[in-house]
Amino acid sequence: MITTSRLPLAVSGAALLVAVNLYTATAAQADDTDPSQPPGTEPTATAPVKIDPTDPDLKLPEGATLAQPKVLDIKSVVEDQSGDERREDTNADVTFALQAEVLFGKDSAKLGDEAKARIGTIAEEVKKQNATQVRVFGFTDNLGSSAHGDILSRQRANAVQAVLDQDLNDPNITFDVRGYGEQYPIADNSTEEGRKKNRRVEVTFPRSGS
Repeated sequence: MITTSRLPLAVSGAALLVAVNLYTATAAQADDTDPSQPPGTEPTATAPVKIDPTDPDLKLPEGATLAQPKVLDIKSVVEDQSGDERREDTNADVTFALQAEVLFGKDSAKLGDEAKARIGTIAEEVKKQNATQVRVFGFTDNLGSSAHGDILSRQRANAVQAVLDQDLNDPNITFDVRGYGEQYPIADNSTEEGRKKNRRVEVTFPRSGS
């Protein structure tokens, strides 16, 4: 009986498979890419297209000049899963938005212990940013009279400012406190989910740039 070794065939097959994988690796994305990242927006180590720096089409016309450089204001928004708290960071400011339900009872401007603890966390961030100006703005939904919303939103902003002032204990900090009522909604007031987002207090202060 004659036996024939299959090793050369297996090795050849493996080599072919490796070659195919190497060829297709650059053309196909991995299946386990981040699903929240749109295809084609992944960062690359090199430019997608080779650029010829001597190309005449890349040169400015005779007498033309470049526009003044401009810094784009990039906003980062982080919201907790419950939606009770949202933080927005821009190049200039930090804003915390707290929904009224986590701070106050219905139609109330009285803060509980848990609410004061949340405000204390914001006070720590104010200290971290070395901010000396803090804006505290209150907002409501469009239910009830506009006048009542104006008063309630101002009372709630005042309550948050009082706790911040106590926690910060810094006479150099200036507060700007306002109640805007149903003005400036951030969600649709025709649904309860939207109205809940609109019932909020926002605390904004400058970034230190650190």
